[in-house]
Amino acid sequence: MVSGAQSSAGHLLALIRTGAAVTRGELQQATGLSRSTVGHRLDQLFAAGWIRETAAGPSTGGRPSVRLEFDASHAVVLAADLGTRHARAAVLDLAGQVLAERSGALRITDGPEPVLEELGGWFAELVAGSGRDAAEVCGIGLSVPGPVEWESGQIVQPPIMPGWDRFPVRERLREAFGAHAPGAAKDVPVLVDNDANLMAYAEQRAGHPDCGAFVLIKASTGIGAGVVVDGQVYRGIDGGAGDIGHVRLHDGADALCACGSYGCLAAVASGGALARRLTELGVPAASGSDVRELLSVGQPDAVRLARQAGMRVGEVLATVVTLLNPGVLMIAGDLAGTPFVTGVREVLYQRAMPRTTAHLEVVTSRLGERAGLAGAAAMVVEHLYAPDVATARLADSGP
Repeated sequence: MVSGAQSSAGHLLALIRTGAAVTRGELQQATGLSRSTVGHRLDQLFAAGWIRETAAGPSTGGRPSVRLEFDASHAVVLAADLGTRHARAAVLDLAGQVLAERSGALRITDGPEPVLEELGGWFAELVAGSGRDAAEVCGIGLSVPGPVEWESGQIVQPPIMPGWDRFPVRERLREAFGAHAPGAAKDVPVLVDNDANLMAYAEQRAGHPDCGAFVLIKASTGIGAGVVVDGQVYRGIDGGAGDIGHVRLHDGADALCACGSYGCLAAVASGGALARRLTELGVPAASGSDVRELLSVGQPDAVRLARQAGMRVGEVLATVVTLLNPGVLMIAGDLAGTPFVTGVREVLYQRAMPRTTAHLEVVTSRLGERAGLAGAAAMVVEHLYAPDVATARLADSGP
């Protein structure tokens, strides 16, 4: 007996998108539905513009074979990746192809109102520049450098985002985009998640799709981790998973963290911490991006401090690796160069049990600065076209 969920148009769409069933016959076989019921469900998907037919190959006589595929061009998504001092935004199709993109200075410490208003303007300009219409935007994804309560989309007690705690980010960003793009849907969905989570999600999908346990460490102005298990982001019960920047070090009692506590890993080994120490040494730096620039030219103090920071992060990662037993550990962010990664490897392999590292790959980012954008866009697409949500959207659209 086929369940209601498995017989829905959204479920058929999932089979088509994943390639599990791409012809009418395969859909009948996979679901147990009759030919007429499959045809009715497909009619809904065709009417919405979500799928299209393509020739399966050269005809061998008789009726040509036809395959069904998801039409990634029927709508677009907007994505933005907020850093501490810079932001990146883009319009993407549903396959993740960037259609228009921009980046620029945007200080997270200015607070949510001006930042989200500015993003709304960026989005409107990008949509216009991409040649698409604002009405074609089906969702917006936002990556932020702070903990996010997934269900509500609210940022909760973010150490480096003053004024953002519990702010209605989804509603305000929707309003800001609508004000700059009058043709946009009034109820366009907005999804928000932590930057390390979204980077991990994008990197795992792009480069390590068969890895069942994937960990990404973002080492920039702050330090965070994203964990992907069986293809899904692990967020914990309220979005707090992966916040390793606030693991306490036994010998860091004098290091004051932005969260107000002493001894946090971020207070000792983050890009922000390195920037402060470099400034004290007479090498001006204000953030992780400044440290990255110094590392790119081989500034000796930056190189030395980055390696030491990697070693401190490696201490914490020895526990993380022992607990999660991942197949891939990815180092990303402003500090993810040779000195920092060398420091991580040195301590990690020294302190973790050989069994937990025997099959561990320690790698660096594949997507680079676009990882957050790619993850934010993928988050939106996977949510909107998940079987239950897709079926509900089709029902809401009416005949």
